[in-house]
Parts: sequence; C-alpha cells; structure tokens
Amino acid sequence: MTHARFLALVFLATAVLFSVNACDSYRGEAKYPSGHDRTTTGNDIYAKRESIFGKDGLTLLGGKEEKNDGSNGIGVNSYLWRASLDTVSFMPLASADPFGGVIITDWYIAEEKPEERFKVNIFILDKQLRSDGVKVKVFRQITKGGKWVDSTVADNTGTQMEDAILTRARQLRVADMGEE
Repeated sequence: MTHARFLALVFLATAVLFSVNACDSYRGEAKYPSGHDRTTTGNDIYAKRESIFGKDGLTLLGGKEEKNDGSNGIGVNSYLWRASLDTVSFMPLASADPFGGVIITDWYIAEEKPEERFKVNIFILDKQLRSDGVKVKVFRQITKGGKWVDSTVADNTGTQMEDAILTRARQLRVADMGEE
C-alpha cells in the first residue's frame, strides 16, 4: 500500500467516524434557546463553560483584578444604563443599545400639553461611573397649523436630565454596595 493510499484511507475512516458520531448525537429535535430550556431541563446553553485552565482561566503576569465598577455584562456602565432607562421610563423607547450605550426615545406628548412633544437621545460614554459619562440631547416640537415644527429647548434641560441620571446611578450603586 502506498503512502498516499494509506493517508486517504485514514482520512476516510476519520470522516466516517465523525459522521456516525454526529448522527448518534442527533435526537430528532432542534434545540433553540428559550427560557424553558434553561430553567426546566438544566440544559443551560448560556451557562459559563468550564475552562481547561481551571475556574479563573489562564493567568499571566499576575492575573486580573476584581472590581465592581458597574461595567460587567454590557458595553457601558450598568449603573448609568439602568439609571438612564429609569429616568426616561415614562417615554416610549424607539431604540436601546446596551453595547453601544445609546438610548433613543420616541416622541412623547404629555396629556396636559398636547400641543408640544419631546424626544430624548441618551449617550453613555464610559464604562466608569463618572459625571462626564453620560450625555443627553433633548428635542422639542410644537404644533403650528396642524404640523409638528421644531422648537427650542431650554439650555439646561439636557444638563438637568444628565444630573437626574447621575443621581439615580449613584443610588443604584450604593444599593448594590449595601447588598455585598
């Protein structure tokens, strides 16, 4: 038997073994991620997988330092994110991107002033809970002749919303620190 034939035979045998193994693991039902799968069957597809390097993984040059700065799980500071959502919870959301840190509301019309409406864009700029970590842009329109027309917003409205978000973020952080 030539070397090329031997390699071809080994390759073919390996392919057959993988094919048989793949057929054996198929049970006739598709597994799609759902809350039901994760909570009742114990088949948590989102669970943290064990590493061959142990619980903490491979550590080089001293490893990593644990810190609770609120940046776990999403791309921005979680306290600023939750506080922003809490602050605009009365407005309908058009878009919310926790990885990019952008919250865009839809137009909101207060019952007491049906002739004006507001829209808010919130940008979370940092993974740290900092005073310059959030930026708010407020838009206002009023009705004129049955049509919505852009109007001015008081200069301090965005700053007041930023302050409200920062205050709520600090409250959330203090509440989390009290639970530890």
